[in-house]
Amino acid sequence: MKVALLSDCYLPRLGGIEVQTHDLAQHLVAAGHDVEVFTATRGAAGEMHGAVTVVDGVPVHRLAARMPWELPVNPFAPTELRRRLVAGRFDVAHVQTGVVSPFAWDSTRVTVGLGLPTAMTWHCMLAGVTPVFRAARFVRGWASRGVAMSAVSDVAAEPLRGLVGPGACVGVLPNGIDVTRWSVEPAVREPGPLRLVTAMRLAARKRPAALVELVAEAERAAGPGLVSLTVLGDGPDRRKVEALVRDRRLDWVSLPGRVPRDELRGLYAAADVYLSPARLESFGIAALEARTVGLPVIGRSGSGVGEFVIDGVNGLVVSSDSQMSSAIARLVKAPDDVARMRAWNLANPPAQEWSQVAALAVAEYDRAIDLAKVMTR
Repeated sequence: MKVALLSDCYLPRLGGIEVQTHDLAQHLVAAGHDVEVFTATRGAAGEMHGAVTVVDGVPVHRLAARMPWELPVNPFAPTELRRRLVAGRFDVAHVQTGVVSPFAWDSTRVTVGLGLPTAMTWHCMLAGVTPVFRAARFVRGWASRGVAMSAVSDVAAEPLRGLVGPGACVGVLPNGIDVTRWSVEPAVREPGPLRLVTAMRLAARKRPAALVELVAEAERAAGPGLVSLTVLGDGPDRRKVEALVRDRRLDWVSLPGRVPRDELRGLYAAADVYLSPARLESFGIAALEARTVGLPVIGRSGSGVGEFVIDGVNGLVVSSDSQMSSAIARLVKAPDDVARMRAWNLANPPAQEWSQVAALAVAEYDRAIDLAKVMTR
């Protein structure tokens, strides 16, 4: 099958959609499919205006334009995209989208207009903006014209189901993980504080400052010196979080910044518990990576972490910051519970292994092809 993957953002930008689209391309190729990527993101050397770069063996069409802050936006891309999709004789298009994805939406208009079978995966939580999308009606319009809709988790799919209408199906196509790459040998825990870790973009939506506050509350309840927190990542709220740590004299909080994926495994393996405080987390790929390493995950109910965290079995699911704080304080005094949940994670790899996710993606492509055939009858 020849597949066009279409995404506003792609490598060398680093983020959930970028990395997942790259990894999906790699695993589709490994399964014998022919894959090309179309994006509004410049290449590593600034390539744009339709330049084709090759990233890990996959051609990447850089339909980027010169924009402030190198934003992945190009309102003039559709004409050239249409030409290349026709010339490429693709079997199916797979659009990756978020709440605001102008290139992805332009791409969908192009693929639907061409009659090219189209699958569309939503990597976001639509709940707060559902009324806007309902009023705009373009999502329902695409579904009615045969676009195979999916989301990365069931909680992300639920509001989408309300948008597409009762006659359309919304599947779940989760993010994937290379279980072998993230697996580690069990290690003997060294004495010391309960070592908490998280990896996130330091931005308001991810709630890094709230996380520091709730862990500080847990540290006060558990006792001085019994908790440490490492916050991995960078972003616009970094100075705010640094100021909070400095002003509150939280010397047990460290902010190493962004680290390469290859270093994350070791940092996770040296920790005890992973924290996922975001309420609007559509999936939580960093939490899945930590869970694959073995860490129990404490995450919020109603978020995507429920796809791979079973409350009380391999992590904890809480409904508020105060509950997360209490759970941390309790685990400080319950190392056996931490060890039990970690052992379960190590003995039970997650179902979101890439070979399984790639197979689910192909099933979405088959569904898109079937829907396109119905549209032409």
